Amino acid sequence: MSTDFSFLSNNSRMCGKPLQGQVQLKGRDLLTLKNFTGEEIQYMLWLSADLKFRIKNKGEYLPLLQGKSLGMIFEKRSTRTRLSTETECLFLVYHRVLSSMTDAVLARVYKQSDLDILAKEASIPIVNGLSDLYHPVQILADYLTLQEHYGSLKGLTLSWIGDGNNILHSIMMSAAKFGMHLQAATPKGYEPDPNIVKLAEQYAKENGTKFAMTNDPLEAARGGNVLITDTWISMGQEEEKKKRLQAFQGYQVTMKTAKVAASDWTFLHCLPRKPEEVDDEVFYSPRSLVFPEAENRKWTIMAVMVSLLTDYSPMLQKPKF
Repeated sequence: MSTDFSFLSNNSRMCGKPLQGQVQLKGRDLLTLKNFTGEEIQYMLWLSADLKFRIKNKGEYLPLLQGKSLGMIFEKRSTRTRLSTETECLFLVYHRVLSSMTDAVLARVYKQSDLDILAKEASIPIVNGLSDLYHPVQILADYLTLQEHYGSLKGLTLSWIGDGNNILHSIMMSAAKFGMHLQAATPKGYEPDPNIVKLAEQYAKENGTKFAMTNDPLEAARGGNVLITDTWISMGQEEEKKKRLQAFQGYQVTMKTAKVAASDWTFLHCLPRKPEEVDDEVFYSPRSLVFPEAENRKWTIMAVMVSLLTDYSPMLQKPKF
């Protein structure tokens, strides 16, 4: 399927200046944040904040993607990224057709390796909308939300409590690049990918941050500024539900969890949320940032497309990261 971006075009007065400096993302693929430097990820967040300010707050109409189109492929259904869609076809057959008909492709797939092949064969930017290993567009929304709330990302301690999944992997590939510390708790047998753990340890060492893995949720939460969890049962894992619910006993985020966190703690969840993952008291508390987080998916995915398809440079002053 294809989406036209002409809705951004109506009579903008100010379109920004061509991108200056060393950050050049036009034409790149976004498969994993592992492939991006801290400066490049900062640029995408800066652009997200810029577009949000100009379009939402100032009411401007920007023709940045006028005439551009996005092809979207869903092996997994998606509520917020697109109306629920499922496909059983082998989409790789169509990579050359997509390259000739669209300007970029966003794909939500089961296997990261399928994305890698698609990116290799396609002549247009490929964006990972979610895979078994990574979910980079979600993490950009998370970081924009934290940037808005705390004013800076550097020095924050992220406390992950849950499955060693694609969300955690994406945090591991990027948090240290912002000077953020990461404490992650997963049940035994549900730890993150060992190769990704090794890279995260390397990034922490290079950036002077702390990275710790544990099987104790309270240990991971201790002193954390941001409590983060996600679904325990992802699409494709439904047959494991009973086993997983048993393995994740004690991992629900509650006010007991928050008591050992930092005094300025906040909570993130990429949604949809189930009560066993986080109780109502935390989920609906003033400390919960889940709804701004959900909105920021709009601004970050817009910024990704603008950065990969244009030379636009943000007009808003660069935030302090």
